Amino acid sequence: MSVGELACTYAALILHDDGIAVTAEKIATLVKAANLTVESYWPSLFAKLCEKRNVEDLVMNVGSGGGGAAVAVAAPAGGASGGAAAAAPAAEEKKEEPKEESDDDMGFSLFD
Repeated sequence: MSVGELACTYAALILHDDGIAVTAEKIATLVKAANLTVESYWPSLFAKLCEKRNVEDLVMNVGSGGGGAAVAVAAPAGGASGGAAAAAPAAEEKKEEPKEESDDDMGFSLFD
């Protein structure tokens, strides 16, 4: 990622976290306050992205890896915002794997 992308990403996250509407002007203001310079098209691109996508969904799907993020991001594009909300809990419902018993639990170990 370039410095411009990172600066606009952080600015958009800051605005969203504070409950402020994410606009190109506000992103540019935050970037300028951080003493950074970015190409003029970055703030408008990030503002358009934040208009079309739910920022919380993007944040929650960052580490999902593989095809999971593409599926979750593609769901709102189809116009079914409820479908994205239903898909998120399904991903969270992972069964806990049973813990493996160690030799210490059985009363003996490799070095006894």
